[in-house]
Amino acid sequence: MGFNDKSIILKLKELSQKSYSKYSKFSVSSILITKSGKEYYGVNVENASYSLTICAERNAIFSAVTSGEKDFKRIYVYANSDKLPFPCGGCLQVMSEFVDDDFKIILVSNKEKKEFKFYELFPKRFKL
Repeated sequence: MGFNDKSIILKLKELSQKSYSKYSKFSVSSILITKSGKEYYGVNVENASYSLTICAERNAIFSAVTSGEKDFKRIYVYANSDKLPFPCGGCLQVMSEFVDDDFKIILVSNKEKKEFKFYELFPKRFKL
């Protein structure tokens, strides 16, 4: 199944408006595409106790897992910013539970779009 990046990017921009980012004012949205072709959505949700904040990427992943999906194809991450929204280490570690080194991470800002393979952003996974 092919994906139209333009339609995904439009969805990301609309979705980012649902972000709860009253502290940082940095709204992030994410769309996770599973190997079955389903889309799972996430936005960042901040909290006054900042360590309780959850990133958009993890929200999308946890939603997929809750729905019984664990085979992921790619993830799109968008921020209403001129800089690319690189995933934090926590999000990359969570991804590492479910993805292989060639999993695609597509980052989108207001100025550019860039695709990475998982291993390029997280070459050394923690594994038990």
